[in-house]
Parts: sequence; structure tokens; C-alpha cells
Amino acid sequence: MKPASFILDRRLYELLQQSGYTQFTTRDLRDAYAERLEEGTYKLGDVRLFVYEQIRRMIRVGWLVPDEQQRKRGQIYHLQPFPKRLKLELVDRAFERSGRDSTKTEQVPLKSEAATASTSTSLQGTEQHVRTLLKEVRLDFLAAMGEAERYKQLLDEMPQLRGSVEEDYLEARDRGSRLLGHLRAVEKTLKALEASQ
Repeated sequence: MKPASFILDRRLYELLQQSGYTQFTTRDLRDAYAERLEEGTYKLGDVRLFVYEQIRRMIRVGWLVPDEQQRKRGQIYHLQPFPKRLKLELVDRAFERSGRDSTKTEQVPLKSEAATASTSTSLQGTEQHVRTLLKEVRLDFLAAMGEAERYKQLLDEMPQLRGSVEEDYLEARDRGSRLLGHLRAVEKTLKALEASQ
């Protein structure tokens, strides 16, 4: 079976390849990532949300694990080897394309046509972001379901493995169920956006 793709921003990947990034906090990664963006084209809060979203995705597939000591602030994450079951797909300017950058646009007088065009552009940017999110969640869902399916086959073929892998199987199955909920929510959001245009 063809491995599922895991989409990641190229700048973030390059950052993670540096020797100092085997463990980090969200803030460490956010600040380092922000330095790689063009000056003045973003809000730090937007960068934090984008980086946190990527960290959550990496945890879901097992590429990152939170430190055993849970913290409300300054949680430490440990980078693991990239999961062999996935194919890494790097994309350029993912932050900018997520619609979170706040690049200043030319000031347009407030006329009804200009306001409509601005709203339309904003909706298109939001819709594009939701489409990208849908693709990512679908890939994560397929990966989790594929993992659960394989564990089930292994358990059926070799019952003696039950003690070793049953917990992993249940975890993959639960992750797949949660991601199905995410998938449905994003699909419904996309339909609502399409209907509003």
C-alpha cells in the first residue's frame, strides 16, 4: 500500500533538522520560525498558532512526543525519527498560504463594490485554508486507520502478540475515531463556506 503523505512547511522542517532541535518548547520553535519570515508580514500570535498546529499534527503521527513532565506553560517536546509508514511532503510558504500572515494591503476607499471584493477575497483565503486543513486531516485519518487495520491483521494472524501490541492497536483505532470527527467537522465547514458564496 502506498504510504500516506505528511505535509510540512519546508522552513519548519529545515529548522527541525538543526542539531539544537531534538527537544524544544512551542515558544522556542515559534521564535526561531518567526526569524525566518519576512519582517513585518506577520503577527507573532498567528505564528504561534501556526507552529502549535504543526506540533499537534506531528504528535498525532508520532514524530514528536511531549516530555513526561506535563507543564501548563513551556511544555517540552522531543523529536523522534520520522515515522516510516509516512511519506514526507515539504511545501513552501505554508504559513503565508494558511491565510494567517497579515501582509499590509493597499488601502481602498470603502465603496460597496470594494467591500464586496474584500469580503470575497477574505472568504476565498479562508476557504483555501480549510481545503488545506481538510487534506491534512484526511491524510492523518487514513494513516491512523491504516495503522489500526494493520495491527488488527497482525493480532488475528499472531494472537501471541496481543500483550505487546494490543495497546498500540487501541490507540491507533481511537486516534482514527477522533480524526474522523475532525474530518466531518472540516467537511461541514467547507460546505458552509461554499454555500455562503
